[in-house]
Amino acid sequence: MALSLDREAFSRRLRRLYASWQKGEDEFGGVDAIVVAVGVDEEIVYAKSTALQTWLFGYELTDTVMLFCEERALFLASRKKVEFLKQVAQGKGGEGGANGLPAVTLLVREKNESNKANFEKLLEALRGSRAGRRLGVFAKDKFPGEFMRSWNEALSKESFEKVDVSAAVALAMAAKEEQELALMRKAAAITSELFTKFFKERVMEIVDADEKVRHSKLAEAVEKAIEEKKFLAGADPSAVEMCYPPIIQSGGNYNLKFSVVSDKSHMHFGAITCSMGIRYKSYCSNLVRTLMVDPSQDMQDHYGFLLTLQEVLLRELRHGARLCDVYGAVMDVVKKQRPELLGKITKNLGFAMGIEFREGSLVINSKNQQRLRKGMVFSVNVGLSELPNREAKRPEERSYALFLGDTVMVDEDGPAVVLTSVKKKVKNVGIFLKNEDEDEEEPDKDAAEDLLGRSSRAALLTERTRNELTAEEKRRAHQKELATQLNEDARRRLTEQRGEQQTQKARKSNVSYKSAALLPKEPHVREMKIYIDKKYESVIMPVFGIATPFHIATIKNISMSVEGDYTYQNLRFHPKSPGTPTATILRGPTELFPNPEATFVKEITYRASNLKPPGESTVPASNLQNAFRIIKEVQKRYKTREAEEKEKEGIVKQDSLVINLNRSNPKLKDLYIRPNIAQKRMQGALEAHVNGFRFTSVRGDKVDILYNNIKHAVFQPCDGEMIIVLHFHLKNAIMFGKKRHTDVQFYTEVGEITTDLGKHQHMHDRDDLYAEQMEREMRHKLKTAFKNFIEKVEALTKEELEFEVPFRELGFNGAPYRSTCLLQPTSSALVNCTEWPPFVVTLDEVELIHFERVQFHLKNFDLVIVYKDYARKVTMINAIPVASLDPIKEWLNSCDLKYTEGVQSLNWTKIMKTIVDDPEGFFEQGGWSFLEPEGEGSEAEPGESESELEDETFNPSEEDEEEEEDSDEDYSSEAEESEYSKDSLGSEEESGKDWDELEEEARKADRESQYEEEEERGRGRKRKGPPSGRGRPHPPKKKRK
Repeated sequence: MALSLDREAFSRRLRRLYASWQKGEDEFGGVDAIVVAVGVDEEIVYAKSTALQTWLFGYELTDTVMLFCEERALFLASRKKVEFLKQVAQGKGGEGGANGLPAVTLLVREKNESNKANFEKLLEALRGSRAGRRLGVFAKDKFPGEFMRSWNEALSKESFEKVDVSAAVALAMAAKEEQELALMRKAAAITSELFTKFFKERVMEIVDADEKVRHSKLAEAVEKAIEEKKFLAGADPSAVEMCYPPIIQSGGNYNLKFSVVSDKSHMHFGAITCSMGIRYKSYCSNLVRTLMVDPSQDMQDHYGFLLTLQEVLLRELRHGARLCDVYGAVMDVVKKQRPELLGKITKNLGFAMGIEFREGSLVINSKNQQRLRKGMVFSVNVGLSELPNREAKRPEERSYALFLGDTVMVDEDGPAVVLTSVKKKVKNVGIFLKNEDEDEEEPDKDAAEDLLGRSSRAALLTERTRNELTAEEKRRAHQKELATQLNEDARRRLTEQRGEQQTQKARKSNVSYKSAALLPKEPHVREMKIYIDKKYESVIMPVFGIATPFHIATIKNISMSVEGDYTYQNLRFHPKSPGTPTATILRGPTELFPNPEATFVKEITYRASNLKPPGESTVPASNLQNAFRIIKEVQKRYKTREAEEKEKEGIVKQDSLVINLNRSNPKLKDLYIRPNIAQKRMQGALEAHVNGFRFTSVRGDKVDILYNNIKHAVFQPCDGEMIIVLHFHLKNAIMFGKKRHTDVQFYTEVGEITTDLGKHQHMHDRDDLYAEQMEREMRHKLKTAFKNFIEKVEALTKEELEFEVPFRELGFNGAPYRSTCLLQPTSSALVNCTEWPPFVVTLDEVELIHFERVQFHLKNFDLVIVYKDYARKVTMINAIPVASLDPIKEWLNSCDLKYTEGVQSLNWTKIMKTIVDDPEGFFEQGGWSFLEPEGEGSEAEPGESESELEDETFNPSEEDEEEEEDSDEDYSSEAEESEYSKDSLGSEEESGKDWDELEEEARKADRESQYEEEEERGRGRKRKGPPSGRGRPHPPKKKRK
């Protein structure tokens, strides 16, 4: 297939080159023609001549001579290359250039002859261009080969003066077009993927396994990794190559340049610098990071300062700024804050890049006077070398270096845009290990800690097992420590909260009229008929011959019935007793009625005849019928308004969204929002601005979410799901759709949620295979789009807003609401984002976790989440499979969360009320230790007495009907699954049995109990007696004599 050439790009760029030449200052403007000759040399990777060819044509053309004269451009090349170049020569016909373009002349190179005739034509064109004396050349480009030697000889015979124009041409090519920027963004994305998914993971494996790997071998592995598609961000492997061999350094030997190679020394677990760059379709990118294994505080401080310097550098890289001024601004920060580091910082802070990896004329140093332009792309690199390590024990640890670099784009206003979006904070590049001494004192945590550490959840924690304790023993030892700490922290917290009085918000009393003069003068009122005043939302009714107003809020319900010749209307009022709290119409907060001596009416009934009296146009009952209809309307309107006001209560006023008018804002289109803005779901676009997101529906509805109001930002990929989701759990609720919402999510569907069962299915059906392939491609495309959006948002917010991704491998099934769903941990929460309503629990707010109904013969158990705020209702997750119990324990243990387990369901409403009423007494009796199993200690007798004491404290009263109703409503006893719990609850039938039947049942229960004890001993369980947890009611069985 013939190669295609972008004629528009060629014309545009050639016009820019000529414009730069004509307006050129210094020596570039004084040259009469530009000569570019390219030979064949596989060893030359970067050259200005080949870069110019790639920029103009999109390809390198070997053994080609290009002349750019004043009025025409001449190209001497082989026959095939001339055929390719005819695409840009068409339409010119050798005529004078139009629209600032020169005419193009193509000459075919002769293979066997010396090309004298062609060379003479070229030299004649040079002599005829302007004065014909000074030639602009690329002085450093020297290509070997017979053709190049003969051309250079022919050129040297003429008396031309040669001027190096490399820097001037580089400046003309430096500001990138959008098409070029797209290629450089792709190159930067591949570099980021390669570093994150391969190099960083490989280094963690090496550190974890304590392997000995040479720098050169690891560099070779990185080069081989670009052959695998999974590290290429969906790019074509044939268009991807390394800009230079990866440079990996550690162990005190550092050279912070890009011309060095990785040595054969073994990697040292300290500061590991890595430089790598990907070239995609001839356009380069670069990334530099330092991974720190167990960094000292001094090393972390130096790295933090390096991040500060890079922020200053990015801020100064603006359109119009001089490179020397950018360098000076960074050095001023070093002089003011850390002057001792002036001699240790790298000599330059970066360079321009594009088709060539490093442009020597656009380096950020103290001497370069060139000005920045919008669209220029730089590799910015800040490093500190020869830093002393005061804690060094071995020679290779005595000094270290830190190196940090990114590919960035100069913007018109504002700081430079980072294209390599690899996180670089200490928590992202630090690998923190456990010391052997700590391993002996403190039990190791499991592999889940790599993902979900509590103390530094987002940091990378690696596991090194140094003892032979079983996982269960390690967990128990760690849980004992957590139990002690839990009680101490809870006691201190509750003591500090004592004395804080909760202010009760009084609702205003609804008064119909402030004075009798405001009563309407309608005929219905004078005629002692029922009249509804819509303005004041009141019903005026005759009571003992007096028109008496009642506000609509006081009416509980109204009913109407027809019996014989009469219509009856009954109005019931909300029960209010003088001096006691009254329930409002919407079950809002209680209030005290302002007039305690008032007389309250419970209900009023009116009767009217259905027979029309002589001379009247209507029947008397029509007044009741109209009143019934209007009262219903007014009541509905009042309830709706009250509900809206209640929704708005407690809403925190948010800052205004600052709109960024730049079109390059991160944006996702064709998303749905949950909860819906209207009754029907609508698509829209989510766009990131300066301080928040804005979702705009196709109808024009807007929903703003500010970054500082986001508590958790969760990205749920579409792996194993039918939707891909961005979920925001907010600190303070926001209002839209006339309701308040704490959880807002944006999603799109990635496959068919419904399947046509009537369609004939065949496993080799081409349509089905094509549909599956299309769905796979759609999933990959959506995942890439969402990830790019997230990376841009994190870069925009300087990583203040970080998206969490649920760990599917740690997920478990459960029913937090009515249906079962997959609950997945993130680095700081437990979430389910795919089902609605969503489930989000912040781990920092959790006090402890209790497992209920953990018994051998049950397939499921329940999980209760108790919060640090004891006034908050506990959260229950029901029907979790028993197989998930151990993985959940491992995860909780890795998060430093205390957990307990028991065989029965507890009345948590009463337990929490008891704790809040008397916190000191609760902790004096052992605090949360009442949830611990009895059999864990060897002292059985004291355990039983203590349990009985706590039973008195926490035993739910069976006589309290209200508590029973609450308990039945919130927490299930699972009587149908547990025979034991059924016996413990007792029944009304037992009260009617005689003594013989009761004795027989007691003997039977004793035999079952004895059998259970023997069975438990056989399983090696330490628990003594029937499986009853401390602090729970014991079953009412007869004691054995």
